[in-house]
Amino acid sequence: MATLSAVLATTHHPFYLKATTAPPEERMPQADEWKRKVEAYRETLTAAEPDILVMVGADHFHQFFSDNYPTFLIGKQPKYDATFYNEEREFGLPTFLLDGHEELSGFMLKGLIDRGFDFSVSHELKIDHSIICPIITTRPQADLPIVPIYTNIFAPPLPSPKRFWDLGRAIREIIDEFPSDKRIAAVGSGHLSLELGGPRQFGETGPDPEFDRQAIEWLRTGDIDAILANVTHESMAGSGNATHGFMDLILMMGIAGAEPAAYVDNLDLFHTMEAYVTWYPNGDPR
Repeated sequence: MATLSAVLATTHHPFYLKATTAPPEERMPQADEWKRKVEAYRETLTAAEPDILVMVGADHFHQFFSDNYPTFLIGKQPKYDATFYNEEREFGLPTFLLDGHEELSGFMLKGLIDRGFDFSVSHELKIDHSIICPIITTRPQADLPIVPIYTNIFAPPLPSPKRFWDLGRAIREIIDEFPSDKRIAAVGSGHLSLELGGPRQFGETGPDPEFDRQAIEWLRTGDIDAILANVTHESMAGSGNATHGFMDLILMMGIAGAEPAAYVDNLDLFHTMEAYVTWYPNGDPR
C-alpha cells in the first residue's frame, strides 16, 4: 500500500516570490527572513521523498462563482494549467503545466463518495495560487504529479469545521488504502486571521493576532477538540472576513491525525501571519 510520507499545512501568500526575488534595494524588510523560513520549511517536504502530491486549496473565484461553487471538488486529468492572468500581473507568479495522477484521483473520488462525501469532479480544472504558492515554496521544481482538491471557504453556505476535519480523516484512510508502493505527501494551504478588502486589511499584523497565536498552538499540539469547541463560522468572521481559510488547515490536520506536529514555524508579516506546519504520520525521516 501507499505510504503517507508527510502532511504540510501552510498559509499561502501570493507576494512571496515577488518579495523575495526583488532587487535588494526594493525588498521589504522581512524578505530575507521570510526566504530563510520558507527554505527551511521546504526541507521538511524534501526529506519525505514524495512521489505524488495531494494538494488542497480553494478557487479564488477564478473558475467558480457564487452561482455554482462546489462544496468539494477533485481534479482528474493528465495535465493542469496553472496561474491566472491577474495572478501573473499582480503577484508576479509564473505559469505552470503540472502533471496529474489520474489513477489516484479516480481512487480518491470513489473512496470519498463511498464515505459520504459527494464530491464534484473536473476534467478541465485550472489551478490558482492556493496550490501554486505551496508549489513555489515547498516544491519549486514542480516535478511531481498532483491530485488537486478544492474546498469551499468563500461562498456561503460553507461546510462546518467538523466537516473539514472529517474530510481530512477520510482522505487519510484512502491514501493508506491506495494499492501502490508510492510515497504520497499531502500539502494544503489556507489562512490564519485574514481581512481582504475590509477595514482591517492593512494593519501591521493580521486582524486577530490572538486567534493566530491560538490557531498555531492548536495545530502544533494536534488539539482538534479545542478547535471544534472554539472555531465556528461566526468566530472566524469576527477574526477577519477571509479567516474561513483556516478550515483547510483543519482538513490537513485531519489527514495527519490528532497528533503533535514535527515542525512548526511562523512569521508575522504586514497584515498577515504566515504559518508553516509539518506532520510525519509514519515517522520523521530527518
